[in-house]
Amino acid sequence: MILDHIGLNVSDAQASKAFFSAALAPLGVSVVMEVQGWVGLGKDGKPDFWFGVGGAPHAGMHLAFAADNRAQVDAFYQAALAAGGKDNGAPGIREIYHPNYYGAFVLGPDGHNVEAVCHHPEP
Repeated sequence: MILDHIGLNVSDAQASKAFFSAALAPLGVSVVMEVQGWVGLGKDGKPDFWFGVGGAPHAGMHLAFAADNRAQVDAFYQAALAAGGKDNGAPGIREIYHPNYYGAFVLGPDGHNVEAVCHHPEP
């Protein structure tokens, strides 16, 4: 990854925390820390993805999270919908990117296009 971490303004930090915690749990992502109203999620104790209330919410961002396998993409999609996300593309191959691009897309609380993607072929 070329980024160490990223942060974005949201309209409701607690609503975003509930959504992203549930949606990203199948990918092994969880809340690592909370500091001054900001929530940091990540893996292995490192918060890579931050959000909080600190100005006008960013609009229309595309946030793609890496999945280890296609089952995780499927689980992300179901968890994100159950957490209140809106369908923006069911799990499936997106050959326009490459033959093994398996992704799912859900619109989150602030309308961000949240994706889980696996680049590996089926075993």
